[in-house]
Amino acid sequence: MNLHAITETIDRALTAAGLTAEAPRLGSIRTTIDDALAVAGLTPGPAPRAPAPARPAPAGSDAASGFSVIDTDGRTIEAPPRPGTGSFVKARHTGAQGSLDYKLYLPAGHDEKPMPLIVMLHGCTQDPDDFAAGTRMNELAERHGFLVAYPEQTARANGARCWNWFEPAQQGRDGREPALIAGMVGAIAEQHAVEPGRVFVAGLSAGAAMAVLLGRNHPELFAGVAAHSGLPAGIAHDVPSAFAAMKGRRAKLPATPTPRGPAREGVPTIVFHGDADTTVVIANGKTIARDAVAAFEGQQGAPLERVLRVETPATARRRCTTTEFADESGRTVVEEWVIHGGEHAWAGGSAAGSYTDVSGPDASAEIVRFFLQLQR
Repeated sequence: MNLHAITETIDRALTAAGLTAEAPRLGSIRTTIDDALAVAGLTPGPAPRAPAPARPAPAGSDAASGFSVIDTDGRTIEAPPRPGTGSFVKARHTGAQGSLDYKLYLPAGHDEKPMPLIVMLHGCTQDPDDFAAGTRMNELAERHGFLVAYPEQTARANGARCWNWFEPAQQGRDGREPALIAGMVGAIAEQHAVEPGRVFVAGLSAGAAMAVLLGRNHPELFAGVAAHSGLPAGIAHDVPSAFAAMKGRRAKLPATPTPRGPAREGVPTIVFHGDADTTVVIANGKTIARDAVAAFEGQQGAPLERVLRVETPATARRRCTTTEFADESGRTVVEEWVIHGGEHAWAGGSAAGSYTDVSGPDASAEIVRFFLQLQR
């Protein structure tokens, strides 16, 4: 039985028992059950925080982005953008594995020269507009000159709109979700000027777990990975083991053959994780960083040089412990940020989006800095 069928079965059972959100006395019970199941990706999950009040959008504009775009009958008709701003457009990629909807931010002047591309993978219960608003990545794209793509997970694929990072079928190169995201990158490169060797992927929570898988399985495509509050590759194989991993309990996984051949290719990686995160505990972020370091050390046959700092960045009201790992050439290839007191939310994000922590540090700015200094 797939997750969509499980979700429908549970929902029918709860409704039959009278546990609907509308029932005055039983609604709280239903909410509690939904919240618990959402952690495992089986329900739409708890409602995100209400967005901050926003000024009304002008007629004919995208309310979430403020950029002029009209969508009619599944087709995108882009109106002229305001001077100095780019466009936030809807699109769909269709490949052998199916279709994937996404939104693409094109900064002003994007056709003048090739630009880097950052793929942003939202967390559970989120969508592209919400994630763009919360991370403010489009503003940084306008400032620094890069494209941003936001793939959209569907409720049909996962009841809570989580990327299915814990399914064995999605953990390989040819899994449906990784293949569609990689195919989307190719489609964007065919339609727009993307700078060769400068495609990056970042994500939050389940999106971060999928970003790690993409970096591992498509190192020729993604030149860097950013994982915020995510989970390492291969730590789960179903919903129960995913739930255990999120809480820091390593479930018993099926035996797998010992890998042979050349060492796994290292992909530059930056990791953010709050040490007060109770949804996905910090041991997961540490493992992502450790795995990335191990790949580079296996390649060069020597330890990476480590530099550790404990400070409160200028963009934060929280103290952070950062560790930089540099290869033999002196290039920083892995960064690990531990946000002291940070919970399960995008650090330094805007209250206009869900699951953000305005206390900082500015994860989006640090991710952009890390990505844009990378050259293949």
